[in-house]
This record gives sequence, C-alpha cells and structure tokens, in this order.
Amino acid sequence: MARVRKFTTEELFQATKQGLLQFGYDSFTFSLLAEQLEVSRGTLYKYYENKEELITDYMLFEMNLFLQELREIHHHDSFDEQFDFLFDLIFKNEEIHQLIAMGNQINTNISNKANENKKELDRLHLEMYQILSGFIQNGKKEGQLKSELQDSLLLGIIFQTVAIPNHSRIPKDQWVRSIKDIIRHGMFIN
Repeated sequence: MARVRKFTTEELFQATKQGLLQFGYDSFTFSLLAEQLEVSRGTLYKYYENKEELITDYMLFEMNLFLQELREIHHHDSFDEQFDFLFDLIFKNEEIHQLIAMGNQINTNISNKANENKKELDRLHLEMYQILSGFIQNGKKEGQLKSELQDSLLLGIIFQTVAIPNHSRIPKDQWVRSIKDIIRHGMFIN
C-alpha cells in the first residue's frame, strides 16, 4: 500500500499531464496517478470523484495559463512581432494540442463538475479563437497575409506545425526558425 503523502495542486496537475501524455485519456487511471504521486487511490478520491473531474480541472488550469500568456500578444504592435510571439508560445506549450484533443474525448455526463468544467473550457477555447482571429485580421490589415485565405485555415496551418515530427533532431530553436521561415516565405525559390 502506498504511504500517506501530501501533494500540491501543481504536483497533482504535473503528474496528471505526464500520465495523459504517456498513457492517453482512455488508459489514464487513478491507480497510475496514485503510483506516480506515491499515494493511495483513496487519497485521490478525497479530492475528485472521478478522472473526468480531475482531467477537466487540470485542463482548465493549463488553458488559463496558456491564455494568460496568449493575451500578451496585444503587447506587440506589428504582425511580425505577434507572429514571432505566437510561434514561441506554441512551441513552448507544444503538448497543448494533444491535451486539447484528449479533452474532446471526456465524457462530461459522468458528473456535474466535469460538465461545468467542460462548459468553461469551451468558453476559454472561444476566447482563444477570438484572440487568434484578431491576430489573423491584423496580418490581413497589414498586408502580410492573403485576404482571400480563410482564418481557420491559416490558424490550422500555424498550430499544426508543432505536430511535424523532428526526426533529424534539429535543435529546437533552429527547427522553429525554419518553420517560421517556411510559413513566412514558402518553400519554393521563385
């Protein structure tokens, strides 16, 4: 039996993140989490009735941190500065894509708390989209982005770059610079 141990919310959420990324949503369990934290499963049930409540709480925590940083995009005047800021932020938080995808798998019918958390997550996603739409509109207004391209397509391309595998193990800063260059200038010589 695991020994009785206290843990902070940050430790709990860090272990939750590691478990989700390692095992995925379906295989993530309180047993695995308890083992990671060196506590009993019962200890976790004192805080959360089920994994859905824990995961949605954790995702709210992550999304609020991400949005707090994303809002700083407004501190940059030009589209180029905003573009660099956004890319640095995306690659700093490269796991957020996987976690958002897992969030869509959560069965929120299991508890009222998970359902309320999911509604708040949806609201935060909408806020994120509005900030990013403003970024795209700024790029179109400054003549940096083609006005005929759909906002969702441009955002999709930008956000999907974190999923490109770096099989050659190019240093991260060089990798990010190269992706930025391809998006800014294309990959064709002419």
